[in-house]
Amino acid sequence: MSQNTLESWTDGSAKQAILDFVTARLEQPLPPQFDFVFRTWAEEAKADPSLAARQPYKAVLGQDREFFKGVAAQDPQVLATLLEAFTHSWAGTTPQEFDAQVRAWMTTVKHPTLGVPYTGLVYRPMLELFDFLHANRFRVFVCSGDGRDFMRVFAEETWGIPKENVIGSAAAYTYSDGRLLRSGELLGSLDLGAGKPEHIYAHTGRLPVLAGGNADVDIEMLAAARFALLVDHDDEQREFAYTAGAETSMAKAAQLGWAVVSMKNDWTTVF
Repeated sequence: MSQNTLESWTDGSAKQAILDFVTARLEQPLPPQFDFVFRTWAEEAKADPSLAARQPYKAVLGQDREFFKGVAAQDPQVLATLLEAFTHSWAGTTPQEFDAQVRAWMTTVKHPTLGVPYTGLVYRPMLELFDFLHANRFRVFVCSGDGRDFMRVFAEETWGIPKENVIGSAAAYTYSDGRLLRSGELLGSLDLGAGKPEHIYAHTGRLPVLAGGNADVDIEMLAAARFALLVDHDDEQREFAYTAGAETSMAKAAQLGWAVVSMKNDWTTVF
């Protein structure tokens, strides 16, 4: 918010009430993948009206704020609904076909509030941390509750992290007649909560040395690491200020001595 906000108003209860209400409207943003899939589901529901009564199509068409809060907070029940629709939408596609759709979205779609492509909303301090870790012989992985195959394209294109170092909730694949095709089934469990250290170990054969997170669904992964880093989204001027879905993790950080990163105070540059 500008330092000159309501500069002709004297400080007082009326001005503060307005500021509190307006800044409270800055809600927790959705992960980029959901912009990609919500556009697809809206088109599918228009083509097949029978879908409109089912979640998540109903929420997408009706702009259901409560449902979206569950998405932003990575509520396991909500995400299970999303992944069911996700596997339905892309069942039978090849990895190459799916990758091409993600790349097309990355080059054409802009963030609805910030007005820039999602590829321009990468946190510079995190890229610098990746470089620092690489320089000190760490291997860097992404462990996301979002769909693994979307994150593989996004991470490789924007963060320079290769696909094989991306862990996440994923559809199973079948191989037939020389083609690898996405099935309609989920591969294993959701990559949330305890699923994160489970998936990390299954993928790498190790638990993390250093782990970074920003939400309650990251608690188990952070607890499994030797060094835990929790990012606090507290910068309402340069990004968004929100705590939904991170209240328990902040309490855990204080209890267990995790390092907490204030975006507002610890990062001189965000994007």
